[in-house]
Amino acid sequence: MIAYVSGKITYKSPTCIYMDLNGLGYEVQISLNTYEKIQALDRCKLLTYLHIKEDAHTLYGFYEEGEKEMFLSLISVSGVGAATTRMILSGMKPEEIQRAIIDEDAKTLQSIKGIGTKTAKRIILELKDKLLKSDNIPLPSPTLSKTSGNSLASDALNALLALGIGRSMADKAIKKALKSGEATNSVEDLIKKALKNI
Repeated sequence: MIAYVSGKITYKSPTCIYMDLNGLGYEVQISLNTYEKIQALDRCKLLTYLHIKEDAHTLYGFYEEGEKEMFLSLISVSGVGAATTRMILSGMKPEEIQRAIIDEDAKTLQSIKGIGTKTAKRIILELKDKLLKSDNIPLPSPTLSKTSGNSLASDALNALLALGIGRSMADKAIKKALKSGEATNSVEDLIKKALKNI
């Protein structure tokens, strides 16, 4: 198992980075929570989880232990895969997910694409007691990056496509988020708003 990777970031997007480790390039899938922490960095260390399937080995990276703990908790739930878990962690912060589970707030969990009523209830049923015992899932604090509107929408669209959302649906969700009237100062913020419109 690869516990962590540490090195120079050679490519960065809200969903994925390439990291150079002594000439060897690793593709690491990330959530918006991790992107918010590393977007201004040239080098970083990410805790990792290697997800192995028959047709792919995918490396997921986390800036803080709390996010990795939440990722591992969520993928332990029957029917919740790694890609869906990354979607959840891109739409909500670990402490928000924890609060929704403890409060049995299935509606909040269902606001994430791919989480239906049954899955939300299963997450609550399987994780509530575990999270109550674990007491803390620390959360990285968000940072904002200023960028132009066109670039913002373009970056958000690329991120949604990388998360597996169809272009037409992603485009409509972004337009709806931009028309909401609420100020959007970062690509992460726009993606989160768009995810709620899908």
